[in-house]
Amino acid sequence: MANMGNRYRGSITDYADFDSNQDAEALYTAMKGFGSDKEAILELITSRSNKQRQEICQSYKSLYGKDLIDDLKYELTGKFERLIVGLMRPLAYFDAKEIKDAISGIGTDEKCLIEILASRNNQQIHQLVEAYKDAYERNLEEDIVADTSGHFKKMLVVLLQGTREEDDVVSEDLVAQDVQDLYEAGELKWGTDEAQFIYILGNRSKQHLRLVFDEYLKTTGIPIEASIRGELSGDFEKLMLAVVKCIRSTAEYFAERLFKAMKGLGTRDNTLIRIMVSRSELDMLDIREVFRTKYEKSLYSMIKNDTSGEYKKALLKLCGGDDDAAGQFFPEAAKVAYQMWELSAVARVELKGTVRPAPNFDPEADAKALRKAMKGLGTDEDTIIDIITRRSNDQRQQIRRTFKSHFGRDLMADLKSEISGSLAKLILGLMMPPAHYDAKQLKKAMEGAGTDEQALIEILATRNNQEIRAINEAYQEDYHKSLEDDLTSDTSGHLKRILVSLATGNRDEGPENSEQAREDAQEIADTKTGGDKPSLETCFLSILCSRSYQHLRRVFQEFIKMTNHDVEHTIKKEMSGDVRDALVAIVQSVKNKPLFFADKLYKSMKGAGTDEKTLTRIMVSRSETDLLNIRREFIEKYDKSLHHVIESDNSGDYLKALLALCGGED
Repeated sequence: MANMGNRYRGSITDYADFDSNQDAEALYTAMKGFGSDKEAILELITSRSNKQRQEICQSYKSLYGKDLIDDLKYELTGKFERLIVGLMRPLAYFDAKEIKDAISGIGTDEKCLIEILASRNNQQIHQLVEAYKDAYERNLEEDIVADTSGHFKKMLVVLLQGTREEDDVVSEDLVAQDVQDLYEAGELKWGTDEAQFIYILGNRSKQHLRLVFDEYLKTTGIPIEASIRGELSGDFEKLMLAVVKCIRSTAEYFAERLFKAMKGLGTRDNTLIRIMVSRSELDMLDIREVFRTKYEKSLYSMIKNDTSGEYKKALLKLCGGDDDAAGQFFPEAAKVAYQMWELSAVARVELKGTVRPAPNFDPEADAKALRKAMKGLGTDEDTIIDIITRRSNDQRQQIRRTFKSHFGRDLMADLKSEISGSLAKLILGLMMPPAHYDAKQLKKAMEGAGTDEQALIEILATRNNQEIRAINEAYQEDYHKSLEDDLTSDTSGHLKRILVSLATGNRDEGPENSEQAREDAQEIADTKTGGDKPSLETCFLSILCSRSYQHLRRVFQEFIKMTNHDVEHTIKKEMSGDVRDALVAIVQSVKNKPLFFADKLYKSMKGAGTDEKTLTRIMVSRSETDLLNIRREFIEKYDKSLHHVIESDNSGDYLKALLALCGGED
């Protein structure tokens, strides 16, 4: 069972004064006559455990000579019927029915097969195989083999054996060997040796595989998920990613499936019903905790807003409670978050951009090609895009100089007069040295009526000391004013203090200091308890704007240990407006900078209209720094690739240039 310390973690428990005959009579009465009393049915069935429901079925048959499930099917309809009938079956038979439905008829529901077979333990798999044979007089393995193909089929068959090792004793040598085998089967090989992935991920114990994944990241600098995405494809890739997620945390896997089932337009009711029914007596409390931590809203509130009628009432009963005390953190969830950070602190993930220096670079040839593309009537945008997006910034500066010495012309001025709109902003942005580009974005954010605080926050909260110092110099050089003076006259209050502090570029760069981290966390906790908002803002400012990233990670961990709250949630709960946004940006940047940018990109293209300013700014400024990592975080969080979202949201030459910078489809 996926519970912590073997305490019961289901949301449904045995009903105390249980009497199966009495319940059978109550259900019979609720269905007798014209129309049925749905409220009474759902109240009764969702407050009995599965074992008790089986006894009710038997009593119903003895008392009335009828099958309770048949009667329920006759009386109820739609999603509500599927949910209630699902609850009446023993779990193994419920799984068997789901799989039978997934493979019968035209087409296969691969997502259902993946979800069930990737998440069940050995005992559950054996019970499922038996139940399938008993219910349908068929062999489950034979049916799955007949309905699927390729490596996807092979891995499903391996999982169906239910022979995953279960010992907790892990051999370090075997961990190292598996890491080597996986690396050689994927990243180091031309083509992929899928059999190695199947053997290792299908048979090794959870404990062993968790260490393999950690070690794989340390050794190769690549998360195992990224290797699977790069090496495998289709349903096989989806299955292997699901297996990895379940090994890491089954509760997190289901929390994510539930979130995706309800997010966006329309609800995927089959998935919602299947998870709520099958996890209600296993790990629903763990799923709720992870859900609350990960999505900053409770599972309860999401179900409540996304469903209706008796169906909603029954789902909420299975959920078993609302965890939406804002920022409230369960001890278990705090521990999970703590472990996630411990991992991220160990993992020195290599940052990679998507734009690298072009091999065989010839600035003279590039300068001539650009001149030709802009001379005479019409402009050859394709050539301009092709050259500028495929050269590093240093190379572009060389092209500028060569262009000047060859033609006595200013390349930037020529580009400005030849191209316009979004494309011009993107191309001209790429032509500027990074510090000058950032300086210009900051200047624009403060010009004219109104200030673009979000742009100021995004740039100043995410750049390191060296970058900030370079921005200050560029700002002074380009505008003959100091950045600090402009920030001071253009912003006010605590936001001004935060931005000015960040703009000094004086953040500590040393390692963490455990003693100091505990004191910092304690100071935040004490100030928060004091309830004085201005002092809390000052306290956050002094710690978040001056300590090193490594040290702040430790502060966040200590804060969770002390308070069972997450710093980010605390800021969101206690602060408001631009001050809140600035502090949250710093925290997110410390936790996972590529994810911070992935979120910003997603929001810039979500909903009606595209925020081209933000989109252009991030694509230009991150293309040589960490855009590849941003892409990985993007697909991990949103289930869609950055490439795909850019493509469906933009058009024309601007789109071509964005996709060239994006550098590939994941």
